[in-house]
Amino acid sequence: MNSPHKRNLLHSLVVLSIGAMCTHAAVADDTVDLGTVGAAGGAGKTLSVLVPEGSAAALAPSQSNLKIGEPQSVISRAYIENSIAPNGDYFAIVGIAPSVVTMPAANGPGLTDGAKASMRGFQDGYYNITFDGIPFGDANDPTHHATAYFPAQMLGGVVIERGPGNASNLGQATFGGSINLLSRAPKAEQNTEVYGSFGSWNTKFEGIAFDSGRLSSLSDGTLQINVQNMESNGYLTNANVRGTNYMVKFQKPVGESNILTAVASFNDMFNNLPDQTGYSTLAQQALYGKNYLLNNDPTSQSFKGYNTVHKQTDFEYLRFQSDWGHGVETDNNLYTYAYDNMTFSGCDTTGPVAANPAYKTVTSTTTKPCAAKGDVVHMTAGDIPGYDKLNDYRVTGDIFKTTQQTSAGLAREGIWLEHAAATRHALTRDMTTGTNVTNLLAEMTAPGGVANVGKNFDEQSGWNMYQPFVEYEWAATPDLTITPGFKYVFMRRQVFSPIAASGKGGPQAYSETARGSLPFLTVTQLLGKNDSVYAQYAKGIHMPILGTMEVSTVPKTGDSPEKTTNYQLGFVHKSDTLSADADVYLIDFSNSQTYDNVSTSPTYQTYVTTGAVIYKGVEGEATYAFGHGAAAFINGSINQAVYKANSPTWGQVINVPKTTAGTGLIYNQGPIKSSLIVKYIGQQYAGANQTFLLGGYVTSDFNLSYTVKAPLTYFKSITTELSVFNVTDRQSITSYAPAGATPSSQDVVSYQAPRSYMLTLKANF
Repeated sequence: MNSPHKRNLLHSLVVLSIGAMCTHAAVADDTVDLGTVGAAGGAGKTLSVLVPEGSAAALAPSQSNLKIGEPQSVISRAYIENSIAPNGDYFAIVGIAPSVVTMPAANGPGLTDGAKASMRGFQDGYYNITFDGIPFGDANDPTHHATAYFPAQMLGGVVIERGPGNASNLGQATFGGSINLLSRAPKAEQNTEVYGSFGSWNTKFEGIAFDSGRLSSLSDGTLQINVQNMESNGYLTNANVRGTNYMVKFQKPVGESNILTAVASFNDMFNNLPDQTGYSTLAQQALYGKNYLLNNDPTSQSFKGYNTVHKQTDFEYLRFQSDWGHGVETDNNLYTYAYDNMTFSGCDTTGPVAANPAYKTVTSTTTKPCAAKGDVVHMTAGDIPGYDKLNDYRVTGDIFKTTQQTSAGLAREGIWLEHAAATRHALTRDMTTGTNVTNLLAEMTAPGGVANVGKNFDEQSGWNMYQPFVEYEWAATPDLTITPGFKYVFMRRQVFSPIAASGKGGPQAYSETARGSLPFLTVTQLLGKNDSVYAQYAKGIHMPILGTMEVSTVPKTGDSPEKTTNYQLGFVHKSDTLSADADVYLIDFSNSQTYDNVSTSPTYQTYVTTGAVIYKGVEGEATYAFGHGAAAFINGSINQAVYKANSPTWGQVINVPKTTAGTGLIYNQGPIKSSLIVKYIGQQYAGANQTFLLGGYVTSDFNLSYTVKAPLTYFKSITTELSVFNVTDRQSITSYAPAGATPSSQDVVSYQAPRSYMLTLKANF
């Protein structure tokens, strides 16, 4: 191999002049590094993007690539640093994009374990989240936890793809789109940043980020180490949070034309949190205030000492990228990640703060794991009932991609292999003594005793899957790219439970297979150097839902999982003063399945088929740069998700806001950086068949920082930053979980946390 191959590969991994993101090269001194904002070119390289300082691309909180083939929002490292809470999570980052809804953290920014995001109405678990191209999620169903794995400050950027993407987009839920998290790109020069924050509710956050720069002793290899620690009392009563995160990234050229990247991270989070609801009921709020969650009464199931969630996660990958010459490149990514959730919870935390009645046998009408209908639970009289819940899994896999550049275009093919193994249980526990009920397992397996096990369970599950794919980016003309592709999906899930599977019967051993042939086609036409249009057709598939594999009303149809067919059209404009994009979409969602939250079953709840749904809407975003570092942005969407005729459920799908809108001002010049970000979430239904209409709400955050360059010999810079969250101090309802078919004081409701503050100091040396 010639040395230019080595130089070209390393250069493309570390720096890319704006190219596709902007219309002018940006390699002069007056540039802004947006961080790692995309994976483009070759076999999926991770790229750091430079843009002209003061341009719309440099100031936009969210924007699209000029040569993209589907609706996209690129969120830069600059936005994460300047506009997101220092202790924020990745769901807080993505909330700025059109059609993306991040429920405000009820416990305060970055302090809510149950925070979720939806995209076009697709809830968490129905779209992918990837880290450096690796899909990750729970091994029961591919859902996610905002405070697990990757804090916002560890990320170099986020790319949101609102659609299945091309054939090389991989994941367990490709049909809902993808949120692609990217690690921070290495710096060319050595740098160490120490930072600390203090804010409302005794929130403390500190960390250190070390970047070695290019080390000549390692052939320009780089080493990054990030450590951070956070603790807070939180806004909600007794909702304490503490967590620690470590991440190491090592990157090194190997030989003349190869790059080795190794990443390892570990995250440890502890919360005082009720497991079943996460929030409180209207009845509790009437007695104790809207910020009530847990109490200090050890005779109550809501005692903070009985309700704890301790999560530990790790994520590692080893990536080897090679340039073989003649336009051929390969990319192999071997990875593993694990999640260990150890939860203890009171059986029913929705009651008033009062001593529980003495009893030895529980015959409750609730659906909590420790006291389902017909349960027989043996305890000492007066002891507090609760349960012990475990979700422990490890996932391993490998992604191999190869590309070949030809005179007519770029061919890409590869395969994804993955194996997951999980252990889950929920077992009745005497919270007073801190022990599980000793004879429970014997009762669950005793002849004739199966009907009384309620929601206690102990099960093992997992999956094996592979997804081969092929696609070709055909440069039909210098300005027209046509990209057909094909992906075959094979997913086989297994459940084995010698006791009971989620309390839905008795001993079970099930497996279910989903197969799908997923074609896709995108067409991108450049209209001069500043504009482009695109069209996409694509199919998506969702892995079998774990609940449908247990006793359920959903037939085990095997080859008929949830699927989508997607049609999208869009327009992108990029110039130094204006970045804008808009799109329309239509998604045909077949075989929709959902959890029956108000079951009439005497012993368990089920998944039911809700029919077919049509998702459609229009989305857009724009940023205008006024000059002198000032810019304004606006975005919005109109979203509809309606069940088709003859479906068991009718009307708008629950938790799908009818509209979203964002606006704000950004200033970034010299030592001053400032932003005011406002997001509106429109009306949505919280109950099926258009019941429980939830009004819209607004979030508004303000950030202001001032940087002093080289204030002392030892420092490169010192930055002071003030953040104000929920500037208008609104406390609107953000989620509503009905307890039944009609309004009730037992409905669980969450609100926006009130106005809060955080002061941050950063020192670079």
